[in-house]
Amino acid sequence: MEKYDLLVLGGGAGGLVTAAGAASLGAKVALIDKNELGGDCLWSGCVPTKSLIHSAKQVQAARRAADFQLEVRGKPDFSLAHQRLHQAIQTIRTHDDPNRFRKMGVDVYQGAGVFQSPHEIQTGDDRRIWGKRIVIATGSRPVVPKIEGLEESGYLTNESALQLKVLPSSLLIAGGGPIGLEFAQVFARFGVEVTVVEMAPDILIREDPELIPYVKRALKREGIQFLTKTKVTGVQEKGSRKEITVDQDGSVRKFTVDEVMIAAGRKPNTETLQLDRAGVRTERGAIQVNPYLQTSRRHIYAIGDVIGRFPFTHAAGYEGKTVVAHAVLGLRRKVTYDHLPWVTYTDPEVFHMGLTESEAREKYGKIRVYKTDLSQVDRFVTEHAAEGLIKIVTNRKGTILGAHAVGPGAGDWMQEVVFAARYGHKIGDLSQAVVPYPSRAAAVQQTADQYWRETLFSGWLPKLTKRYLRWFR
Repeated sequence: MEKYDLLVLGGGAGGLVTAAGAASLGAKVALIDKNELGGDCLWSGCVPTKSLIHSAKQVQAARRAADFQLEVRGKPDFSLAHQRLHQAIQTIRTHDDPNRFRKMGVDVYQGAGVFQSPHEIQTGDDRRIWGKRIVIATGSRPVVPKIEGLEESGYLTNESALQLKVLPSSLLIAGGGPIGLEFAQVFARFGVEVTVVEMAPDILIREDPELIPYVKRALKREGIQFLTKTKVTGVQEKGSRKEITVDQDGSVRKFTVDEVMIAAGRKPNTETLQLDRAGVRTERGAIQVNPYLQTSRRHIYAIGDVIGRFPFTHAAGYEGKTVVAHAVLGLRRKVTYDHLPWVTYTDPEVFHMGLTESEAREKYGKIRVYKTDLSQVDRFVTEHAAEGLIKIVTNRKGTILGAHAVGPGAGDWMQEVVFAARYGHKIGDLSQAVVPYPSRAAAVQQTADQYWRETLFSGWLPKLTKRYLRWFR
C-alpha cells in the first residue's frame, strides 16, 4: 500500500491549493478526484459565469450606442458567448492540468475516493492508499428542492444552463441569491424574459438591506420581474412550455414559461465518501470542523464548500493555505472570516465584507456608520453611472467592522478596505491615503473623510483650535 504524508480528496480550488502548497514544502502528496481538476469554479462556476457576464455587458453597451445616435441592428448570438466561455475555460485549465501537479511531485489519482478507515482511501481504480493526514475538499452541488412535477418536467441549474447554446424565450429562476441574479441579468441582456422568484421578503438576503434597492432598480430597468415571499409549488409540462404554480404570500398564481432554472443554493458533496468509516461527523451533510479546520478526527481536515460556510473559491483557497500551515508545518493557525469579502457580479456589483449595520448593532451596540452616495463621487458622475452607495461600519474607536458597496466595479475599488481591516488599520487611515483624481477609489476616501470631520470639527476641539488661532495670530 502506497503511503503519503497528505491525501487530498477533491481537485477543486481548495484541494489544488492544498496539494501544491504541501508538495512545495516537501511533503509526499496524493490528489484524488473523479472529475477533471479545477472543480466547479473552472467548469461550472466562477470562470464560465464571469465570461458570460462580460459578454452580456458588451451586448448591453452596444444597446446604449443609441445615446450617441448610432444604430445597432440584429439579435445577439448566444452561441458566440458560449464559444468565448469555452475559450476562457481552455486557457485557464492549463493551470489545473494534472501533469503540472505531477511535475510538482503530486501523485494524481483519477476516480472517486472513498474512505475505508480513518487513514485509508480507496481510489477509483480500486487501489488503497494511506495518509498520515487527509484533507477533504470535495465541493458542493446545486440544491434541488422537492417541487411537484419538477423532475418530470425538467429544469436547469447553474451547471446545465452553461451548456445552453440556444436560449429560451422566457425563463423563471427560483432563487434570488447571487447565482440566480447573475444568470437573470445575463439572460435578460440576451433577450430572455426573466422572472425571479424568491421565498424570502427580498433578494440577496445576506446583504445589507440598504444596498438592495439599487440592484433591484437596475435589474427591473432591464425587464427582470421579481416575485418575493413566493414559493414555487408545482411545475407541469404544457406542450413545449411549462406551467408554473406559485404561492405568493398565501395567494396561488399560475403562469407559463419556456424554461425553469433552480438557483436555491448548494449542498456539500459528502454522501458517497463513507465518512462513517473514518469517524468524521457531519451536520445536514456539512462536515463539522474546529477553528483549525480539523474534523472530529484530528488528522482529517475539511475545507471549501464541503464545510458549508462560505461557498467561494477565495475562501477555499484561504482555508487550504491554513491547512497546509497546520497539517504540514505544525503551525497552529486558526481561520477567521471577519474580513472575508465576497462580490455579487451583477451590474451594479455588490461588495460585502464583515458585519452589516444591523449585525454590528446587535453585536456591539453603539457603532458608527459612514456612507457616501456615488452621485457625490466625480468619477461616477463623469461616467453617468452614479447610482450606488458605499457604507463602512465601525466601532466607536474607528475599527472597521464591516464594509458594503453597490456600484460599477465595486468588487475592485473596495479592496483597500479589505486590506485596511485585515491589518488593523482604522477608517481614519483610509482618509490619509492619496488616490488619483478622478478615480472610483475616491468613494472610499470620501467616506473615510467623514470620520475626521466628525472627530475634528465637532465637540470641544473646534473651540480649542479657535482659541489657539487667536493666540497664534
